[in-house]
Amino acid sequence: MAANTDADRLYHMLASAKEAIGYVQNKTRDDLDSDKQLVHCLVRCLEITGEAASKISAQLKSDNPQIPWEYIVGMRNKLIHAYFDINLDIVWRTVKEELPGLIENIEKISN
Repeated sequence: MAANTDADRLYHMLASAKEAIGYVQNKTRDDLDSDKQLVHCLVRCLEITGEAASKISAQLKSDNPQIPWEYIVGMRNKLIHAYFDINLDIVWRTVKEELPGLIENIEKISN
């Protein structure tokens, strides 16, 4: 059955963000340049996070401006449509610096 509720979509955002963070444990930025599998895993997690964010209701987005919805969806669009021109520095920074805060915010609004 399709995930149609905001709760389902928040769960998918949370799960994929946590998965991405798990992939970079004990990794360095240099690993991203040499490990194509790591790149593909992180990009896919960010795509899922963005796709789920794009399906969140306007009301939930409006009620939670602390989450950068447009940035998340925009990144997903860039990763999907400009797959040949992915900036790995941005991918790394997003996973290491932005996803922990996103996880915290999603957990707060999910409870």
